[in-house]
Amino acid sequence: MTVEVQLDRLTDYISATRKTYEAKLQEWVDIPSVSMDPAHETDITAMAEKATELLKSMGASAEIIQTKGKPVVIGEFKAGDKDPTVMVYNHIDVQPADHMEWHSHPFHMKIDGDKYLGRGTTDDKGPALSVLYAAKYAFDNKFPINIKFCWELEEEIGSPSFHEFVEKNKDKLKSDSVVVSDTIWISADRPAISYGLRGLQAFLVTLKVAAKDVHSGEVGGLARNPLAELAWLINECVDAKTGKVKIPGFYDDVRKTSEAELDDFIKSGFELEDFAAKRELHSLRTDDVRDGVARVWTQPTFEVHGITGGYSGPGVKTIVPHKGEAKISMRLVPDQDPEKITKLFIDFVKEKLPDAVVETKGALKPYLGEREGKFPDAAKKAFQLAFDKEAAFVREGGSIGAVVTMQELLQVPIMFLGLSLPEHGYHAINENFDWGQASAGMKLFVHYFKLLSEIK
Repeated sequence: MTVEVQLDRLTDYISATRKTYEAKLQEWVDIPSVSMDPAHETDITAMAEKATELLKSMGASAEIIQTKGKPVVIGEFKAGDKDPTVMVYNHIDVQPADHMEWHSHPFHMKIDGDKYLGRGTTDDKGPALSVLYAAKYAFDNKFPINIKFCWELEEEIGSPSFHEFVEKNKDKLKSDSVVVSDTIWISADRPAISYGLRGLQAFLVTLKVAAKDVHSGEVGGLARNPLAELAWLINECVDAKTGKVKIPGFYDDVRKTSEAELDDFIKSGFELEDFAAKRELHSLRTDDVRDGVARVWTQPTFEVHGITGGYSGPGVKTIVPHKGEAKISMRLVPDQDPEKITKLFIDFVKEKLPDAVVETKGALKPYLGEREGKFPDAAKKAFQLAFDKEAAFVREGGSIGAVVTMQELLQVPIMFLGLSLPEHGYHAINENFDWGQASAGMKLFVHYFKLLSEIK
């Protein structure tokens, strides 16, 4: 059975949905579902209950599944046993937010015309609700497709319980494909379909050389300085000017990017000046746009997030610190393996600074999907129908741990149909979303579900 998307009817539905959408987004954003803060455990529970309640009220089945960590909400709009099935993945936990830094309270959503201001509006509650209302339309209009939902509540802390959750619930999550709406366009002028994510390996390097801080006049020149030595170690690891990693073997497994892929990246609207301006970066490591886009999507990195130790108060306290710590991470690309990179780094540190202690602090494998085939074609066509613009295939510089898990355990195509824009402020102060993206997102997913229902 095939169905047609009646555009007038869909337009009327989306228009009529606006007030309800905004009310539900307000409810969700006003729940501070901050997964990294134990003080918000009751809010996590409340968020799961609220999401389950909404699914059921719209005619879907829904349940909360407890994990060793945070709960996961799953649900389904059921069409027929012989119809294809798509699973929608979103996360409904959020980053922390200090209301003193915001123009409006991050957990009391403010509606300013077409704009919604609050933590989680764009990452990822706003997009999640757009998909949900599109699925409701598909269900009510009897699209021959089963639409499942998987809403996670610990994505912002790296999805530590998600792998075990998927392993235990494969039957409930069984589907023909997965769609994720948790990615960002490069420019508001052109939709972007992500098909790759960088992986991540983080480290804490600690060097302790004494029992206490001591007077630099008394011991300076003879005592070791752990901060200076950590700075030297970092310089041995990476060229700070170019970003080139100097650890032997680090680049051995990096997959070469085709010129066609780079062409598509440029077509996404990626511009160095705009990229820097939207992130308030004063300068960049390159002025070549082709090199720049490759750096953030196809090349691995070595980043220093902080060096701590010694005195950090006002003025200068002339001590030699007894201990220092360096917080480091590496973004990884296909086909780099976090375990291999970890061994390379630990061996390198042992050679250069034997008494330093290296602790691993989390690992995520890189992900690479398809940019050609039935599902990418459906995604591209849906964007054209919804936004009247051709979508570009890009990669993401960041990581989504749940995606790697789903690729490994579910083994079905995964597509990224993101709705967020750079100016929406992922993880930033004054995060926001807007009705334009939300409403066009509903239209996008209605078309996508219709196209998926036709894939045999």
